[in-house]
Parts: sequence; C-alpha cells; structure tokens
Amino acid sequence: MFLTVRELVFARSRFALMGAVVGLIAVLMVLLSGLSVGLVNDGVSGLQKLPVTSLAFERDVATDSAFSRSVVDLDAADKWADRDGVTDAAPFGNALVNAKSSNGTEIDLALFGVEPGSFIAPDAAEGTRLGTDPYQIVVSATAIDAGVRLGDTVTLDRIGTRLTVVGVLDGQHTFGHVDVAYVPLRTWQEIRVGAGPDAQVPAHAYGEITAVAVRADSDTDLAAGDEAAGTTSWTLEESFAASPGYTAETATLGMIQWFLYAISALVVGAFFTVLVIQRKPEIAVLRAMGASTRYVLRDSLLQSLVLLVVSTGVGVGVGVAAGAALSATPMPFALDAGAIAVASFLLVLLGMIGATVAVLRITKVDPLTALGGNR
Repeated sequence: MFLTVRELVFARSRFALMGAVVGLIAVLMVLLSGLSVGLVNDGVSGLQKLPVTSLAFERDVATDSAFSRSVVDLDAADKWADRDGVTDAAPFGNALVNAKSSNGTEIDLALFGVEPGSFIAPDAAEGTRLGTDPYQIVVSATAIDAGVRLGDTVTLDRIGTRLTVVGVLDGQHTFGHVDVAYVPLRTWQEIRVGAGPDAQVPAHAYGEITAVAVRADSDTDLAAGDEAAGTTSWTLEESFAASPGYTAETATLGMIQWFLYAISALVVGAFFTVLVIQRKPEIAVLRAMGASTRYVLRDSLLQSLVLLVVSTGVGVGVGVAAGAALSATPMPFALDAGAIAVASFLLVLLGMIGATVAVLRITKVDPLTALGGNR
C-alpha cells in the first residue's frame, strides 16, 4: 500500500490523465444509463403500470406488432376469467390516434380501451375515474404537461369524436412514446373502426378487442388457458417487445454500453501495460530485494483499483449532475440508482480485468535485471 500511494502521488500527472479518461467513460455510462431508462419509461410506462400478470393476444400474432395487429373475440375474456388460478380477466383495447384539445393543443394519444369499473380501469389522481358517460377519457399527467387541461374536450382527427378529460393519472403513463388516455371500451371499439359520433358502426366492432388483460397466480398454466380461449399469452414484461420501437431502442443502447465497457477494459489494460514496461527496472529491484511476485502483483492491482474507483466516483458524480439537468428537459431521460450502480460496478470490474491482464507481465520480470545480469 505504501508503494502504491507513493507512486500515485509521484506520478500524479500520468495517473490524472488516465483517471480523466476513465472518468469521462463513467460520465458516458451514467448518461447512457439515464437515456436507456428514460426511453424504456417513455415506451412502456403505461404497460408497466397495468395491474396484470399477462396479456392474451390473438393466436400466433407477430411478436413485434401485437398491439397493432391483434384482434381477439370479446368472449375470450370470459373464458380466461373461468380458468383456475385466474383472479381477474378483462378486455383491453389499444389504438394510436391524433387529437386536438379545445384549447388548441395538438397531441397524439395511445387510447387504452377498458370497461369502466374493471380491475384495469385506473383511479384518477386528479378529477374522477371513468364513469357511465361513454365519451370520457382519463389522461396521463404527461399529457397535462403537454398542454391538455382537466375539463378540456379532445377532438379526434378525421372521425371527429369528442372526448371530455375527466381525470388525470398519477405520473407518467406512455406507450410507444405517446401519452396514454383511458377510454370506455365501447367507445374505443367505435374509434378503432373509424366510426364517428353519427356513423354506422359495424356489428362486429363491439365483439373485438386487442387482448385480454389477465391477473393470475404465478403457477397458472397460461398455455392451457390459451388453448381454451384461442389466444397467445405473454407475461407483462414479454409484451413490452410489442411496443413500437422498444426492442430496437433497448438493443442499440445496450450494444453501445457494452462497447463502452470493452473500451474501458482495453484503455485501462493498455495504460497499465505501458506502465509495467516503464517500471520494469524498479520492479526488478523489488524482486532482487526479496519481494515476492504476489506482493508486486498485489501492489500493482491495488494501484489499478484506487485509480478506477476514484475516477469512476468522480465521473458518476459529474454524470449525475449533468443527468439532473437533462431530466428537466423534454428528452426521455431518467436517473435510476440501481442502473447507475450496476454500470459503475461493471466499469470497475472490467477495468480491473484489463489491468490484471496487463500486470501479469510482472511475473516475467527477472530480478537479475536489477543486478546487471542481462548485460
């Protein structure tokens, strides 16, 4: 430890440069982590807050577009409700629409069609929940931030359906980066087929939904339920992949993060490789004085650990400060302590792996080098 601290102080410029590089990587990791969490929240927070364990879609529907392609018969909800282990089952509809509020705010909405009073019909943090009026909606708090107000009338483009905002949900509820609005199921069925207030609604419209929302015990046989209802079930987490852009966004950001981890390991490994080469005579002197290989290895790895921990800590601090500023902008960004902790741990761990590979050269240093035995 004495030699470690002494060299860190003596060669502070060299280690400060290396620490700055690691710190910048840590800043990038925090920002990418916040962007990743923010994009997930913006893409599927509306689904995350559904009180369900699984969603039953149309049989064999495409995985990446189930919410837009799935059409399930309404009676499938009753079949699921009769299954053993199923606590609740209710029809669920989904559709993306463009709208304009009475105060002139243009907004895109992800309409979630639910039966008022069902277990998936949300409580309102402000105003009231869905009632008997078929032309009511309860909107996300983020829609209020976008300019929609409680009591506004929202008019849907093309079909002209007018919906009154009667309630506001607590916090962010978005789907595919679009604000969620809950609407009575029957109204959603009319909107889905493009029927306006005075249009003739096809008879089949009232018998079709997007999926069945299921709340069941953990040991419930979903496959048997699908066989009986003619559906394909995914757990709530699995259904996230059907949200627009979710898989592509998370995969891209994940790949960038892993590249940064790899770069960190390579940069730290290269730095300590050069350092070991430069210290070869000093290491040889230590070996000639009786220092064991284990002692010299421990000294070098401790040096790496101090550098990585301090640099990562400073970088995370800077990244969190920058992230706090970004959180106040419209950018989908959210700091998550768990994600930041995992990223920091991996940065230090992979950096140590790179340093370990580099300092293994110490085992090849011959003590005779210090005594002139190589001349």
